[in-house]
Amino acid sequence: MSEAPNMDVIGVETEPVERSWDSKDCLLYAVGVGAGSVDPLSPDELPYTTENSIGIEQRVLPSFAVMLGGARVDFSAIGQINMAHLVHGEQTFKIHQPIPVSGTVRTTGKVTGIYDKGSGMVIASEANSVLADTGEPLLTTSMSAFIRGAGGWGGDRGPAGPKNVPPERDADHVVTYRTRTDQALTYRLSGDRNPLHSDPEFAKLGGFERPILHGLCTFGFTGRALLHSLAGSDDRRFTSMEARFAKPVMPGQGLTIRIWDLGDGEAVYTTQNDQGDIVISEGRATYLPA
Repeated sequence: MSEAPNMDVIGVETEPVERSWDSKDCLLYAVGVGAGSVDPLSPDELPYTTENSIGIEQRVLPSFAVMLGGARVDFSAIGQINMAHLVHGEQTFKIHQPIPVSGTVRTTGKVTGIYDKGSGMVIASEANSVLADTGEPLLTTSMSAFIRGAGGWGGDRGPAGPKNVPPERDADHVVTYRTRTDQALTYRLSGDRNPLHSDPEFAKLGGFERPILHGLCTFGFTGRALLHSLAGSDDRRFTSMEARFAKPVMPGQGLTIRIWDLGDGEAVYTTQNDQGDIVISEGRATYLPA
């Protein structure tokens, strides 16, 4: 049985943290999640991969939201956590207005729950980000982290049961992308330097034969498929996305995104690897219909 975590951190709002970004950050993120890899001249992706084309205004991929928002969780205040055993569980974002190509956000966050899953611990958090110069809401993000081997203290198991279940019919859209073998090395330049995704020895400590792809990189690939399939490649029409990370992806694997459009600006989806394993489940996205 693991030692019980410090539950007093739940609901305590963090001090505001500012983060700035510019055009280059947006472009680097887009390349990190595969934009332009299928066709560098695709009119659907040029606005997200270039800033100086004639007649093309640079735009920002909606999933860039996860790079800007996010609560800064102080894991040390919760208890003794082996970071090599931490994996991303779930991720959501809601965009309140289109993300500008450059700017500064001010973010506050809080831990919203700590759950005992028996085989591990789930830490859930939420963050709100506003534009620093105006105070206008820009993003709301939430995520959960699963700490393997840290459960069993007899705590609340938390929410359970399936959600965002696809209907029993063929998907309305099926999109397949292939990640590169060096995909994690490119993606990590956007800020997530966790050695689990680059260092073979660290990956072995986490129980993996070799470095795995960032869950948020798979999330970004999936977000591109949703953007192009549901919102006509227009980030201004894409409003939210949520996902549960079900299985790790290895750099170089293919990703197939199946999307069921439920109407009224809502869709559910799954993402699978080459072997047909679901790597993102319980997916949901919302968008503004044309």
